[in-house]
Amino acid sequence: MTQSSPFGNLLREILLAGAMIAILVLGLWAHTGSMPPLVVVESSSMIHEVDGEVGSIDAGDLILVRDNSFESIVTFAEGSDSTDSSFGYEMHGMAGDVIIYQKNGDAGTPIIHRAILRVEPSQTITPDRTANEGDNNTKHCPNGGTWDSKSIDQDGELGTCILTWNVPGTNVTDQERITIHFDGVNAGYYDCKRMAHANVEPFLVVWDWQPKHAGIMTLGDNNKCSVDQGGLAVNGSSGVHSESGVAGPVRSDWLIGVAGGEIPWLGSVKLMVSGTGVTDSGDISPGTKFVPESSFFYLITIIAGILLIPLFLEKAIKKVIENSPEASQIKLEYDLFDHLEEE
Repeated sequence: MTQSSPFGNLLREILLAGAMIAILVLGLWAHTGSMPPLVVVESSSMIHEVDGEVGSIDAGDLILVRDNSFESIVTFAEGSDSTDSSFGYEMHGMAGDVIIYQKNGDAGTPIIHRAILRVEPSQTITPDRTANEGDNNTKHCPNGGTWDSKSIDQDGELGTCILTWNVPGTNVTDQERITIHFDGVNAGYYDCKRMAHANVEPFLVVWDWQPKHAGIMTLGDNNKCSVDQGGLAVNGSSGVHSESGVAGPVRSDWLIGVAGGEIPWLGSVKLMVSGTGVTDSGDISPGTKFVPESSFFYLITIIAGILLIPLFLEKAIKKVIENSPEASQIKLEYDLFDHLEEE
């Protein structure tokens, strides 16, 4: 029998590793329904504890991306409303789903933040269908309302002028502008985790907001009530920005997926390899800047375990085999055979 060459052995190992990775990725894709099935968290906007916490989302975590429908997303308002059918629903340490989306549908690093509330059209009026796509709100809606190119009008066509809004999970129904106190009375309690002082409440307050269009308001769990949709929605919010400005309420076509299970720490390897700097999309990658120190300890522990466990297993299995009755019988037979040969 000819022995394999070192190159042949190396090639076989590479092909085997590639096949195992492909099977893993396909399995994750089958489970989540999305591709890529995982995202790496880069920032600290979703952390609950400075030292990291399994169950919440920390920088360096891998998050499964589920291909859920936009309509099935549960918001914080709905999950914290005792009269809502979704009451008690939690993901990653708080009420409501965490979603992954592109800011304003533009290119760039996706945002992974919690869905806080959903704004839906209540009363609508048919727009001026002769207006062009790039025309301003007044051209589209000469009789009033907010032009929303993605919502269905009462005439069944795409695009409508929204006069009033509903917010499921709150007391806001048929309102021209949206004001909600997440104080545990008018809506579920959302703790901003900040010091309260004059004109600044300890809970989330959406004040006199007129949304750009229907969609979902989002907020990082660690952002102290600075919502992604900016200061026009919640006073003092800086918002998140893309090339087309401050993010509006998240639309269905901006959605990448809903955050599923968490694989802690392992994404730190990708952040270490990519490092800091400007990405191809023009965003600034923070590298491992926001990764909790404890994550590196656990990561090193996992890598050490992966390397050492096979060695210990090999020794343990070898010892078990050597001490087995079958091994003792084989040794006796070999000794007997050697003895007969000597005679």
